[in-house]
Amino acid sequence: MSHITVERNRRKQMNEHLKGDQASIISGVIEFIKELHEVLQSLEAKKRRKSLSPSPGPSPTPSPRLAASNNEIGFDNVSGLVGSCNSSVADVEAKISGSNVVLRTVSRRIPGQVVKIIRVLETLSFEILHLNISSMDDTVLYIFTIKIGLECQLSVEELVQEVQQTFSGDSQNDIILA
Repeated sequence: MSHITVERNRRKQMNEHLKGDQASIISGVIEFIKELHEVLQSLEAKKRRKSLSPSPGPSPTPSPRLAASNNEIGFDNVSGLVGSCNSSVADVEAKISGSNVVLRTVSRRIPGQVVKIIRVLETLSFEILHLNISSMDDTVLYIFTIKIGLECQLSVEELVQEVQQTFSGDSQNDIILA
């Protein structure tokens, strides 16, 4: 092979490698922007709930808007069941669709919290397929994609209650089922 041919092949391989890297970088950026958008939506919903509450207390009043508008919690075109369990410590929301669950929690940053949630999910026969963690200042958003195990007999309301209890152990939370 001539030097020119070898050089052409080398440039061709480099260009193909760069195109692949660019695609994966762009894909990562798009995913990150989606996560930031979800954090923003959650924080805006939390701000609206806070402004609707007459006074801050250990057990806030339920927000009927949360049940009426699933877009506030990031579930567009809801076809499965949606459950929400809110307290002054954390908001827990779950959507069950088929054999998967999307579970979202928004709370202040608590060391070891994600490990507590994972333990509870595994104890309840859920298999964690994916976990996204996004944080801003002292607030953290966990988004779990989990598969329902064959042994699991929980309803969506029981799931959100169990996860909510990992935050505070408080059983006086507001349950909303849409």
